[in-house]
Amino acid sequence: MIGPQSIRVDEEERERLIPYWSVVAACVAFLLVEYYFWFVDPRHRTHLPPMGLRIYLNLSWGLLASLYFLMVGYVSKDAPRRAMSTRFWVVVCLAMPGGIGAVLYFLLRQPEVSRCPACSTHVQGDFHFCPQCGFQLTASCGSCFETVRATDQFCTRCGHELARDHLPARLHALSEQG
Repeated sequence: MIGPQSIRVDEEERERLIPYWSVVAACVAFLLVEYYFWFVDPRHRTHLPPMGLRIYLNLSWGLLASLYFLMVGYVSKDAPRRAMSTRFWVVVCLAMPGGIGAVLYFLLRQPEVSRCPACSTHVQGDFHFCPQCGFQLTASCGSCFETVRATDQFCTRCGHELARDHLPARLHALSEQG
């Protein structure tokens, strides 16, 4: 029988944005870079830079290598949350040098995807209504359709009185709690 502690660990792992394999890869990359710069590279040089500069450069390159693997791990967990191809974006991040792939990912990524509470259809975070069942996902102004908080009395964009829009009962309940 599975105990509650093991279930909790699985839930935590699912919600982590940087997976454990990425943290381990980052640590290994840091150690390999440090080993190279402290033990392998000095044997091939006749003139070594001053010790302070060596420490700075060695730590900088080690941290950059670690951050690279942490970024790939983050992309591997974030892409499915946004209904994007995980394999494609991980390959782009690994193949493009100098973190250009990660920059592209952040520039081109889609909004987070959630589920409609009524029909469980995947909907983007900026949708006001579910495209399948018409369920109102967020409170919006009836005049300009800008997103508003359920507790607002007037639209912040156009000044429309929101009480005239006849919010669904669930949104009325939210506004009365506040």
